[in-house]
Amino acid sequence: MDGTPKTPKDYKVVGGTQLCGGGVVTADASRALKAITGTSRFEASADEYTVAQAAAHLVAAFPATTVTKDVCRVYTPIGTPDFDLRITWRLADGVPADPPAPNFTQLKMGEDAVTAVDKAYVQFACRSDRLLNSSSVAHIVIGVQHWAVPTEPEGDVEVLKDAYATVAHSVSLAMAEELGCERNGGLPARPVLDPA
Repeated sequence: MDGTPKTPKDYKVVGGTQLCGGGVVTADASRALKAITGTSRFEASADEYTVAQAAAHLVAAFPATTVTKDVCRVYTPIGTPDFDLRITWRLADGVPADPPAPNFTQLKMGEDAVTAVDKAYVQFACRSDRLLNSSSVAHIVIGVQHWAVPTEPEGDVEVLKDAYATVAHSVSLAMAEELGCERNGGLPARPVLDPA
């Protein structure tokens, strides 16, 4: 017996647009994933990791604030350099009042958007019939983070910042659409990458 790990039976490798249940990662965000990870092929997301599933959990949790929960994770395929990207959601209690940490660049998207070389967050306000009290607003934060020990970024810092922001915007827009937020939570159709 050799020590090679066996590939799981249902193991699939997919393009970026098929991650997280499909229809979540836009073509632009898929290119951004390549800039972040160095590959355009990824392990297929497990069936339970979809924006639809995350939205159902969010609806069940509303109106309480929540800890960060997974939408899905992005892994590079077996046999390639390891990369673990975590895409998350949480319910916040309002718009952040404090300025972002110095490693973040603020962007003009939604209620709040910040990006750095290894993570980005987009917060948007959602008023939707799917939420328990549809007259109240949910403040939803979508995060995209490289799940690893912090290291010096490899690659162009501005390209990485734009890439993380592009993926966070793509998932935020998918979540807003899934929840039926009025005016897509005020999110632009395309990511705004100019600093605020």
